[in-house]
Amino acid sequence: MSELLENLDKLHTTELGVVRIKRNLGLDERTDAVVHCKEVISDASTAIVRKGKNFYATGGDAVITVNASKWSIITAHKIKRN
Repeated sequence: MSELLENLDKLHTTELGVVRIKRNLGLDERTDAVVHCKEVISDASTAIVRKGKNFYATGGDAVITVNASKWSIITAHKIKRN
């Protein structure tokens, strides 16, 4: 099991992080950005890779970046498909 999945309950972000995640993923105002990210990360089809100080969780149509030492969701981006 991934270290990220083992620490899912510790995930958080800043107020600006919430704004950035909602904007980048096109989430509406009522959606909890952290809960949404946790759901994507915990999905069985999500690929989780650690590169340096960050985890990158690729699932659904998004890549979510999480700091590995602080468990902070840094950002999330939609995957661009051609």
